[in-house]
Amino acid sequence: MAATPPIPLLNILAGLLPVLAFLLALDFLDSYKLVRMKALLLAVGGGALATAVSYFANSGLMSLTGGNFSLVSRYTGPLVEEALKAVVVVAFFRARRIGFLVDAAIIGFAVGAGFSLAENIYYLGAQPGSGLAVWIIRGFGTAMMHGGTTAIFAAATKALSDRREKRMALSGLPGLAIAFLIHSAFNHFLLPPLAATAAILVVLPAAAVSVFLASEKSTRTWLDVGFDSDVELLGLITAGRASASRVGSYLLALKGKFPGEVVADMLCLIRLHLELSIEAKGILLMREAGFPAPADPTVADKFKELAYLEISVGKTGMLAVGPLLHRSRRDLWELHMLGMK
Repeated sequence: MAATPPIPLLNILAGLLPVLAFLLALDFLDSYKLVRMKALLLAVGGGALATAVSYFANSGLMSLTGGNFSLVSRYTGPLVEEALKAVVVVAFFRARRIGFLVDAAIIGFAVGAGFSLAENIYYLGAQPGSGLAVWIIRGFGTAMMHGGTTAIFAAATKALSDRREKRMALSGLPGLAIAFLIHSAFNHFLLPPLAATAAILVVLPAAAVSVFLASEKSTRTWLDVGFDSDVELLGLITAGRASASRVGSYLLALKGKFPGEVVADMLCLIRLHLELSIEAKGILLMREAGFPAPADPTVADKFKELAYLEISVGKTGMLAVGPLLHRSRRDLWELHMLGMK
């Protein structure tokens, strides 16, 4: 029985290194360091688990389709694989580990990276005699495709869920459709393998970096807009001089439209929202400067009070005070949760 030939080191590096290097580069560029290494490793592990599940799912689909490799490779396989990776990303959303678009892009790419790493490790063992060109295509093409499509899904889901706070399932459908279409097109071999690899290597990382930069810009804008004024306004409210502020003038204008107790709750809500917003901005600024952000033991109680005040004010009241609030309660909660981990 002939011994299995050793796998050349260049093949291993070409198959595994590109996607891992790009993931670490994205994490390094994250100024606010809200995605911890533990979360990255969990995302990579979740992606690898999705690979194992997809292997059995695709094997079952091959049996159901009578061994129709073209059908599974081009249509059902991409749908199953993108859906499984999406499930891992949604788990991070549910665990409130994603607060900004940049977090979504990094976590999504990490899940895709874990999927491709596990897949390529399997193929390295199953096809040790494959040439270097195969592993260049798999490492720079297929692996980057997996990372890029999942990053796009995660970023699209985050962007849409910010608008539809209670419809995460619906928010994920457009991103999943885009990921499936890219994956399916890649598996159709519309271009020669090396040309398709080059296209993936240019387009998807560029898209991921664009999302990354846009999120960094929006985060910086949020930090820069009104930090000092928020502190000043909070001081006025705490000192009982809110009437001297723009918030006081605005609330006085609402007195004729809402009962007095509702207006009072609006003022309490704005005060608490300011406290949490300033604290969340402090978390980001400390992270950006390289300092650890201490956990606030009272933060959970503050968010419970905020939720109660939102109910007390009502939907119409929340629409009225909306222009005074820079981020939603959910966004602030995610930032605090990220800051404590």
